[in-house]
Amino acid sequence: MTSKDIKIGMKRTLLWKWRLWPVLLVMILPVVQSAEEETLQQGSWSDSWILKFFVNLGSYATIIVPGYILIQYFKKINYLETGSGICFPVIKNCIFGNDPKLSNQEELPSTFKNETTESSSMKQALKLLFCAAGLQVSYLTWGVLQERVMTRTYGTTETELGEKFKDSQFLVFMNRILALTVAGVYCAFTKQPRHGAPMYKYSFASLSNILSSWCQYEALKYISFPTQVLAKASKVIPVMLMGKIVSRKSYEYWEYFTAVLISVGVSMFLLFSETNKHPSKVTTFSGLLILTGYIAFDSFTSNWQDNLFKYKMSSVQMMFGVNLFSCLFTVGSLLEQGAFFESVKFMSRHSEFTFHALLLSVCSACGQLFIFYTISQFGAAVFTIIMTLRQAIAILLSCFIYGHTITLFGGLGVMIVFLALFLRVYARSRMKKRMKKTAFNQTPVQKV
Repeated sequence: MTSKDIKIGMKRTLLWKWRLWPVLLVMILPVVQSAEEETLQQGSWSDSWILKFFVNLGSYATIIVPGYILIQYFKKINYLETGSGICFPVIKNCIFGNDPKLSNQEELPSTFKNETTESSSMKQALKLLFCAAGLQVSYLTWGVLQERVMTRTYGTTETELGEKFKDSQFLVFMNRILALTVAGVYCAFTKQPRHGAPMYKYSFASLSNILSSWCQYEALKYISFPTQVLAKASKVIPVMLMGKIVSRKSYEYWEYFTAVLISVGVSMFLLFSETNKHPSKVTTFSGLLILTGYIAFDSFTSNWQDNLFKYKMSSVQMMFGVNLFSCLFTVGSLLEQGAFFESVKFMSRHSEFTFHALLLSVCSACGQLFIFYTISQFGAAVFTIIMTLRQAIAILLSCFIYGHTITLFGGLGVMIVFLALFLRVYARSRMKKRMKKTAFNQTPVQKV
């Protein structure tokens, strides 16, 4: 994969984005109008998620637009040949990057070094148990805390009603700053491949990652946590669509079949689940719209990161680059809106919220490290099974702790979704074994 091929792939990705904008605007206008009416029924415009969303976009634009102008300026003056001085290495790495050919020549170490000697079955079993327990504890705790922070009040007493924390962006910033620190420390003390990607290219995945995380937190104000988890489980559908558009990928028949099964299961859950009139439990139109945004942004993030991995970077380098720009965007936006110090004041008023927010960030960062370690040791199939089980347990845990109710048909829909997910894992593993067997049989045997 040459530098020219990578640039052509990135340009094609940006081209389809610009072509889709007019279509998306036409489709979203009536939807936004309906959401505006619902928002006005529920509260004032100051608490409107639509207003917050576009204000956040405006804040990000104050960083993106100057950055874009600088990038175009340095490219126009051919800075690689004319530039010099102390700032040259920084500008070169941020805008032009290193030659991917040089990066490809170096051996790419795994995020966590695999063992070269065979381990006993007991040791492997204990290691798998450690990975599964780490992933389950990290993300189950993260899910419970996420619902607690976004849907419950703090400071409630017999005389005071308490107050809710409203700024989802501040929680995103806290998660990203800790993840950036962990990734930075790990990269500093371990051997990593030579970095080849221009740093600014992380900003695309970072922006979509921020928006997907913001939608994830904001959606809990309008829908139940089980609905959100099930929507995450169904994001394989838009990921496939984005894969065809962004990366020109093709899919097997069983992938389309399981995608249809997931759609049926999610539809059954949404149509037949009981809804309470309490705002935190009812599945509202705004909640579904925000979830759609979450799935779309998250699907773009994964596909853009796939393109970046062509530069032969490690997962922790990707984690560091994306979180670096995420911190830049979120802290800039929070300071511009004056929301940063308001959130800090909320933390000073409610020590319980401070503990929850910090623990939420720790669980998020630890969860990412467990993801990398599990995949490097046992592969993506085992990791997917563990995370699918985690989603099922998260729904049960949320129903037990926060009192969500699911009807018989709604529960059947949940079972269909997870059955489809396990079918995907099984079919993918079978396909990989078949491909390896075919490749082995086609290997020519040398005659002695």
